[in-house]
Amino acid sequence: MQALYDVPAPAKLNLFLHVVGKRADGYHLLQSLFVLIDWADTLHFERRNDGLLQRHDSGDTLPPDDLCLRAARALQAATGCRLGADIHIEKRLPAGAGMGGGSSDAASTLIALNRLWGLGLTRRQLLDIALPLGADVPFFIGGRHAFVEGIGERLTPLDLPREMRFAVIKPEASIATKDIFSSQCLQRSKSVAIVAGFPAHNSSDAKNATGTENGTDSDASETVVETVRLDAEGIAMLAGGFGKESFGRNDLQKPAEAASAEVVQALVLLQEQFGNSRMTGSGSAVFAHVSGKDGIDEQSIANISKVLPSKWSARICRSLTAHPLRGWLED
Repeated sequence: MQALYDVPAPAKLNLFLHVVGKRADGYHLLQSLFVLIDWADTLHFERRNDGLLQRHDSGDTLPPDDLCLRAARALQAATGCRLGADIHIEKRLPAGAGMGGGSSDAASTLIALNRLWGLGLTRRQLLDIALPLGADVPFFIGGRHAFVEGIGERLTPLDLPREMRFAVIKPEASIATKDIFSSQCLQRSKSVAIVAGFPAHNSSDAKNATGTENGTDSDASETVVETVRLDAEGIAMLAGGFGKESFGRNDLQKPAEAASAEVVQALVLLQEQFGNSRMTGSGSAVFAHVSGKDGIDEQSIANISKVLPSKWSARICRSLTAHPLRGWLED
């Protein structure tokens, strides 16, 4: 095999994101519901026999040493592979959106080069290589929607009961993740979920999240621990009812609103049009759950697009059944 073309790298939305604790090393413990959507970058790979790795950008210029190159080097180092690659990236996902674009590109790079170089690594082996690259990369290697815990490394795969549709707005502004997590506006969530029917590590996570083991939180007695089943009703509850006062929300949203008036403006636009809005990840993209009626949602987002400032983007996205490359790896 000499090349792989049109390799997708889909984005994700955090239907909710709770900060439930903090480790001694400073990393925050999270609980989140990650959903794959059909907004994606496209990558192309051509095999080299000289071991060199070169990236070629179509569109906006990426940082010189991005996650794709780091992922490729990590795969070479882990396997001793002496092959290289020319990596072409058609960047469609906006940077600094909280949609996992860079992490998804890195994951698709690992999956594609594993195939192109004939390495035959399993999903589990690629997950071990992926985690040091970034907390979101293992999710995209996993290839399914997931309930995510820890710093992003603990994944409980799930299937959505039906296709979901979202209106997504990305303002021009981008917010550094480190600024969000260091903000004075950031507060620990009072809600912790334990997923019924899944491994017992959730119980220890709940202890860590309430601060009884890591000692970072003094108000653990106020924490509400809820048992959640990942059926249609449970997913709806985890997602917070999209606008109703419920379990789900994004604990990073208030710091982002304090840092960027554009995030506030985008949230208001979606709230007025669809009756709900929420930020994904650490921002600055925001989304609304929409009706799913063909034509109506598209017209609504078209109306919003007419009043958006320049360099903003807006579109209707659909949830995927699974990652398009999931079948390229054996579990």
